[in-house]
Amino acid sequence: MMLSAGTLLYRRAAGGLQVLLVHPSGNYNRRAPWSIPKGLVDAGEDAEQTARRETLEETGVIAGPLHSLGDMQYTKSRKRIECFAGEAPADSQPRCASWEVDRAEFLQIDEARQRIHPEQAVFIDRLLDWIAKQGS
Repeated sequence: MMLSAGTLLYRRAAGGLQVLLVHPSGNYNRRAPWSIPKGLVDAGEDAEQTARRETLEETGVIAGPLHSLGDMQYTKSRKRIECFAGEAPADSQPRCASWEVDRAEFLQIDEARQRIHPEQAVFIDRLLDWIAKQGS
């Protein structure tokens, strides 16, 4: 089974909570859903190391402290994705830092939920639950 790891970085903005998502590049991906920045776990890496590396490689953003949001498995491909969440550094300016993505943006939660791959939406739900528990 293939294992990928990535991050769901968030920030609080004037319009509410935003999350950092990426869109895969290539004409064939024009209508593809967005995703958390993620990639395959390399030999000798743990999932969190991979998540940090892939986020930096795809968006140019260095992740700070992270919290596990668990994993999910794609129904069709059976690929498993482990996700980590953390608050984005205040000065984060995401950019397309890799040929793999053609967009890297902070999106409002409602827009992110519409754009993200439907099976990855569980990470948004888990993030919101985790943030709510932090406030109580």
